[in-house]
Amino acid sequence: MGSEPPSSPQVVEDGGEEDEEELSGGEEADLRSSSGRGSLLTRRGITLRVLLKDGLVEPGDGVLAIHYLGKNFVGDLLTDGKIRWVETGQIFNSPSAWATHCKRLVNPAKKSGCGWASVRYRGQKLVQYKTTWLHKYQPSADMRTLSEAKSETCAGQENSERGEKESKDHHQGHSGESGLCWWQCLKADSPTDTVGERIPVRYCTLGTRDAARDPHTLVELSAFSAINRFQPFNVAVSSNVLLLMDFHCHLTTSEVVGYLGGRWDTNTQLLTVLRAFPCRTRLADRDSASAVEEEICQNLFMRGLSLVGWYHSHPRGPALPSLQDIDSQMDHQLRLQGSNNGFQPCLGIICGPYYHGNQGVASTITPFWVVPPPEQRPNDYGIPVAVEVTYVQDNFLTSDVLNEMMLLVDYYRAAPDLVQFNQYWCPDTTMLDKIKGSLSCHAPKDQAYSQILEHVYSHLKHAAPKK
Repeated sequence: MGSEPPSSPQVVEDGGEEDEEELSGGEEADLRSSSGRGSLLTRRGITLRVLLKDGLVEPGDGVLAIHYLGKNFVGDLLTDGKIRWVETGQIFNSPSAWATHCKRLVNPAKKSGCGWASVRYRGQKLVQYKTTWLHKYQPSADMRTLSEAKSETCAGQENSERGEKESKDHHQGHSGESGLCWWQCLKADSPTDTVGERIPVRYCTLGTRDAARDPHTLVELSAFSAINRFQPFNVAVSSNVLLLMDFHCHLTTSEVVGYLGGRWDTNTQLLTVLRAFPCRTRLADRDSASAVEEEICQNLFMRGLSLVGWYHSHPRGPALPSLQDIDSQMDHQLRLQGSNNGFQPCLGIICGPYYHGNQGVASTITPFWVVPPPEQRPNDYGIPVAVEVTYVQDNFLTSDVLNEMMLLVDYYRAAPDLVQFNQYWCPDTTMLDKIKGSLSCHAPKDQAYSQILEHVYSHLKHAAPKK
């Protein structure tokens, strides 16, 4: 989108995996005449040209439309059954070719356009006109063919559903190679609690991968618009997720990690993050990793949730991804994608609780995603981009979240890297006041939560790190 209209119409023939068959006028006439003798015209043989010749649709300017991930595309239906995209003047041979092209502009991972189910003629999906044609000209068609025409399930949708099923199977209680195993991508010696500030670099300065480059180099986030992309999915995050995650990250001067559970809706392209699952283990403790991740897998399964992302902290540094984080995020995105290229996004979140560059006492929380490097530069780093998120205010603090907070307090209670909450964060604010102020940003609507959290804070006051 946004390119200059070509001087002469550009015909685009690629329609993805479900491109319709283009028939000559004679072949279409033969198929229509033979239908009266009990022969069936397959749904793939019903083209826009067939619908035009039989009067079910009419050519016109701006009569075709695609609505995808908040973006609108308008097309003209030409007399020969082809589609002209209004914005650029490009000519497409079929609904699938046009839908695939438009959707890939928004979501580069899209494998096919599901054209007849995505393109609307005067507000009504084209697949409904195809069904009308079958009823009108082949009333004796068997139910299987009619069912195919109504559902119009394209190869891309099947792959996505298959990938989602495999992803759910993948989450149901296996550790090791078939389980979560993400936290091990983070190194225990990550210097995120050092006082010296690391200055983030711009992505454009990185160039090709260099083994000599510090993997802890922080990288500024790009905007999707800056790389000529649209955000390929929408995200909604529960405030209780933010509260638990922020609480976890405040407890220790060491880097922490956890998982995000939620749901992915392939129809609305909405990723909903409903639950945080802190890893109560050390990044260097490989022995306990399997047990911790097994417990999280079971919790996901029991709640009917899928694994949708991860979070980790940069305790005293900016909440920006390091080169190591970028590679880890890219790995996670590929894992959730599934073996059949079914697209499911994976959200990464970085929380910076004690960075003095933050505004006030609130932690900086940064949702991000990684766009693969350009095909012509496969040895470049992935491009970290900021993800726009809608935060959903919860009505109350759930017992699950409260219980998880108490388990975290117990886990870190006597740890040598426990934050000393009686010390001062700044001249007039203690560490305990700092965490209270940050968590108040995610406060539930029910103000009774404050009394509940005071119970948690009282336990923090009595926790003491080992000398």
